[in-house]
Amino acid sequence: MKGIILAGGSGTRLYPITKSISKQLVPVYDKPMIYYPLTTLIYSGINEIAIISTPKDLPAFEALLGNGQKYGCKFTFLAQEVPNGLAQAFVIAEDFIGQDKVCLILGDNIFQMKINNLRDCQNVEGSIVFGYHVNDPQRYGVVEFDNDKNVISIEEKPKNPKSNYAVPGLYFYDNSVLEVAKNLKPSKRGEYEITDVNKYYLENKRLKVKILGRGTVWLDTGTFDSLMQANNYVQVIEKRQGRKIGCIEEASYRMGLIDKSQLHDLAKELVNSGYGKYLLSI
Repeated sequence: MKGIILAGGSGTRLYPITKSISKQLVPVYDKPMIYYPLTTLIYSGINEIAIISTPKDLPAFEALLGNGQKYGCKFTFLAQEVPNGLAQAFVIAEDFIGQDKVCLILGDNIFQMKINNLRDCQNVEGSIVFGYHVNDPQRYGVVEFDNDKNVISIEEKPKNPKSNYAVPGLYFYDNSVLEVAKNLKPSKRGEYEITDVNKYYLENKRLKVKILGRGTVWLDTGTFDSLMQANNYVQVIEKRQGRKIGCIEEASYRMGLIDKSQLHDLAKELVNSGYGKYLLSI
């Protein structure tokens, strides 16, 4: 399975912070935002990952991450010339995906969940989305499902939600998503919508939902308030538990992509910040 992080867009809701830097490079407590979705993909068992961003921002991502080899990964950097919707990611990354299945994660979404919730999705047939219980479903894409976790409906920001389960920015697809995405028509706002991709799988009875239960955390960071909440959450948990969230190096080590000596080499570069001392303690 291949992974895609969509890290484009102009980030206007976070202006002036994002006038000169990609939103996904803004720090969330002690690491750049993109570390969090990267870690989610690595814990999913994915180590071939494409980062899609604007032509202006791609060099900064490459400078930060390199080719991924030191993490036991392979990173590919692809340009999205114009932000034409989430589903455009599959068209941009067609050659990268090849004949494989694919996971798409939004670069401003932070997850903390059991690894098994992720690893099980490697065997996707059709599509898998997630459901996360929220108090204000009107603000999100909302999924309705039956007792067997078959999706009945998906609606974008409905006035009268049919459930309290929001769909976060993490999606698993089999390889047929390439043809689905290439045959989409633009929505009224001129974008290729991920909701339309999911509706295709729904209409063909090939869309499943996995429920993220209690103890699972999903945060997005698209506004000043949600960014501050994410910073506070990560800081509190890391200080209290002594374990980091969104640590690429630790994820790579625990998933067997790098060995102890490679982790040690990565730690030496980061000792002055304290981040490296944490890696050494592992």
